Amino acid sequence: NQVGSAGANTTGGAPGSSFVPGQYPAVDTSGNFTMTQIPSSPTDIAQGSTSGYTEVTSDLYYSGGHLGTLKIPAIGLTVKVYQGTDSAALKKGAGHFTDTSIWDGNCCFAGHNRGVNNHFGKIHTLEAGDTITLTTLLGTRTYAVTSVEKVSVNDNSGTAPTTDNRVTLYTCVMNQPEYRWCVTAVQQ
Repeated sequence: NQVGSAGANTTGGAPGSSFVPGQYPAVDTSGNFTMTQIPSSPTDIAQGSTSGYTEVTSDLYYSGGHLGTLKIPAIGLTVKVYQGTDSAALKKGAGHFTDTSIWDGNCCFAGHNRGVNNHFGKIHTLEAGDTITLTTLLGTRTYAVTSVEKVSVNDNSGTAPTTDNRVTLYTCVMNQPEYRWCVTAVQQ
């Protein structure tokens, strides 16, 4: 039941959903959807096919072994971010999804919602406009929450690369192992 576990659907949305791997819906003001092609790997992004990706490199780690700090004042959270979403990383703080950006584009993080390290235990209570601050060796950015959703455990579409700068947070839904909370915040 860990976020980022091997049981996640690697093709994108829930079985039977309209999500197409390698694409994400872009909403226009009329509410109609169009499909926009996105790169299939971080390598494609780094080679310039889409802006909005910063790879984690050895020079981006602080001396304590973390990549940065997330602050969410609305829930009184300050937590260090570590590479990976496995048990070892989540035991120390929030985990960074290794196949997502750490600075430009979509930076995705996971955290526990109960137990000793329940750092993300209250993210589902966030509201539109609440702020999230990410500090890394590259600088500090502030983001405003745009959505809080309960998504299928198999829906990893929230980790897709983006051209805007955003953070996406994931955690389990208590007593509902088939779902995850997904919070999206876009740079202000």
